[in-house]
This record gives sequence, C-alpha cells and structure tokens, in this order.
Amino acid sequence: MSKQRIYIAGHRGMVGSALVRLLEKDPNNEIITRTHAELDLINQQAVNTFFAENKIDQVYLAAAKVGGIHANNTYPAEFIYENLMIENNIIHAAYSNGVKKLLFLGSSCIYPRNVEQPMKEEALLTATLEPTNEPYAIAKIAGIKLCESYNRQYGVDYRSVMPTNLYGPNDNFHPENSHVIPAMMRRFHEAKINGDKEVVVWGTGKPMREFLHVDDMAAASVHVMNLPLETYQANTQPMLSHVNVGTGVDCTIRELAETMKEVVGFEGELVFDETKPDGTPRKLMDVSRLNEMGWIASVSLVEGLSDTYTWYLTSKCEIRY
Repeated sequence: MSKQRIYIAGHRGMVGSALVRLLEKDPNNEIITRTHAELDLINQQAVNTFFAENKIDQVYLAAAKVGGIHANNTYPAEFIYENLMIENNIIHAAYSNGVKKLLFLGSSCIYPRNVEQPMKEEALLTATLEPTNEPYAIAKIAGIKLCESYNRQYGVDYRSVMPTNLYGPNDNFHPENSHVIPAMMRRFHEAKINGDKEVVVWGTGKPMREFLHVDDMAAASVHVMNLPLETYQANTQPMLSHVNVGTGVDCTIRELAETMKEVVGFEGELVFDETKPDGTPRKLMDVSRLNEMGWIASVSLVEGLSDTYTWYLTSKCEIRY
C-alpha cells in the first residue's frame, strides 16, 4: 500500500506544526512541507510547479499572513493581497494537478461584527464585518467561496474549517503583536521572574471568550478532512462548505487571568484597569454541526495552558527580561 502524500502549507505556524505532529503519527502518511525560502506561495508559477512535481493526495491549507489589530490596521493591503494570492494559487494548483481533497483553514473573523451569539455558520455574509480586520476577513471568506465554487463546478472535495481563538505551542509571544493568551502568559511569567507585586489586565475582565488548544484544532481538522463526503455534505448543506471549530464553551477574561495566574505560579495581585476598553462583550462559536459530525474538543483550558507554558519555558523562543 502506497503512502498518502499530504502537503501542509504553513507547517511552521502554530496550526501547521500541530498538524505535522499529529499526521506524522500515522505510518501511512508521507508529510510534504516547504519553507518560504523553498516555495513562495505568492508566486503562482512556483506553486504550480511544486504541485506538478509532487503528486499530492491531500492539502491542509494552514498558510496565511496573520497579525493582531495593529498589524491589520497598518498593513491592510498586504493582508488582503497576500492571503488572496496564497489561497488562489494553492487551491487552483491543487485542482489543476488532480488533488481531490483539500482543507482550508479560516478564522472566526469571517462573521459579522455584531453577529448573534453563539456564531452559527449561516451567519456568514449576513451583515457588516469588523472594520479593523475587514481585509483579512474578506480574504478568508474568499477562500471559503473558492472551495465551495471548485466543488460545485469541478466535483472536487474541498472543505473549510473556521476555528475560534487558538493557542498552544508555537504561538506568537511578541510583547506587542501577540493575542490574549500568549500576551497574558508572558506578562505573568515576567512578573513572577521579576518579583512584581501585581499584574494589570486591561478592561473589566467581564468580556467572554472561547479558546481552543491547537492540538484540538489539528485533531478536528483531520477528523473533518477524512469524514465520508456524504456525512460532511449532510451537515453543511445548504451552505456547502465551512464548519465551525471550537469548544462551545467560553469564559470571562477574569476567569482566564485567574487560571493563568495559577498555571504560571504568580503569587502577586491581579488588577483590572477599567479605564481600558473591553472590546466585544462575547465571541463564541456554535459547534453543534461539528459535534454532530462526531468530534468534541478534549483539552481543558487548565490542561492546555499548562502544556503551553511548559512549551514556552523550554522552547527556543526569545524571551527578553
């Protein structure tokens, strides 16, 4: 029996590296990866040549230009251009070279700014997007519609998953550009090392957020990719393509901070700066479709934060004090 050749685009990122760790466990899989230096995904000719030469069976499209609010606001042209080019090049080259199965990884920012909670798949394109990351969101929506359109016209099996807030090993711990969990973890760790008496968290602590460990995201992605087509279609019609991935459970920022304090072992006080903005009151995915497909998240927040902190302490990521 020949091995299944699986290309993971974005294998050095948080999700891509988790997919590599998981898929490598199956001896029937042959994992294909390329660094940016080896393959520029914005270069259409290079991507076409790569697919023509490598006889790929499955594609996990986890490559993307990503960043926080500041980066999205500062570089909107780069965010929409680079993400559209990556998706266009990979999806079309996959189709042109006979790849029947592909999984596109999107983002919860595809949903309208004031969408009803929890967010259902049907809410896509029903209202206005959040202005700060609209270019990125539009690129991700285009990726969903590319998969949907190629399925309809060419009869391939290209699926899409939309994750909630992700965290875990290989996350970005940059002091200015990281998301809430890595930013908070770094702050608590440095406070512990420095012997600080308090850690200040922005806002009231009341907003609610959902967090999914990246190993769960990888497991859900592989589960969705390998579902029988009739099972997938039965749970995604009439929408045709995308499925939410999350825990279906959220917590307040205060609860997250208290759990983080315990995991890191910080013994000082927790202070909330209520002069700072809270942001959206709640962001929670409706994951009933995914649950009906037979997958439920298994990594608890405490377990996931502990795993991430262990990685943070032992990794080679640069930590400045």
